[in-house]
Amino acid sequence: MRLVVLASGSGSNLQALIDAIHRDELPVQILAVGSDRPGTYALERSAAAGLETFVVDYRSFPDRAAWDAALLEAVLGFQPDYVLSSGFMRIVGADFIGAFPRRYLNTHPALLPAFPGAHGVRDALAYGVKVTGCTVMYADEGVDTGPIIAQRAIDVLPEDDETSLHERIKAAERELLIQVLRDLAAQ
Repeated sequence: MRLVVLASGSGSNLQALIDAIHRDELPVQILAVGSDRPGTYALERSAAAGLETFVVDYRSFPDRAAWDAALLEAVLGFQPDYVLSSGFMRIVGADFIGAFPRRYLNTHPALLPAFPGAHGVRDALAYGVKVTGCTVMYADEGVDTGPIIAQRAIDVLPEDDETSLHERIKAAERELLIQVLRDLAAQ
């Protein structure tokens, strides 16, 4: 399975994929890693692993539509089977989603449909849930509204704060993402 990964931050999910691929536990080829801004740790991780990288800097475009078109062109150039949004903190437009129907994957640190958006962990804690978790889904035009592929539950511990809970969710998310990609590659 040929994959383009989009990331905006540290790339911890990406590193888990790279490691699983190197251990021959994940039959996936990462064609390239793209970011919406230069200098991310995800790009550094990718370069260190010998992966091709690209940046479509959001600030370099006059509007969202122009950025979205440039991102789509960049990703289409790799001809991926799937595109993975892995900590990619930009919402892509309808044309991008339409180019990858049920092939644009996203992860989220909550059990959707509960707590969508950029602050799923914080929102779950504020609400007082006893169980939260992570979701892997097909991205659609909404914010964390696409069809769910898989989820994993995590107990909220009495001593949890946002950081500790998010770290435990991220560990589960990495495992779940690898399993989902392994299953998709086997189809």
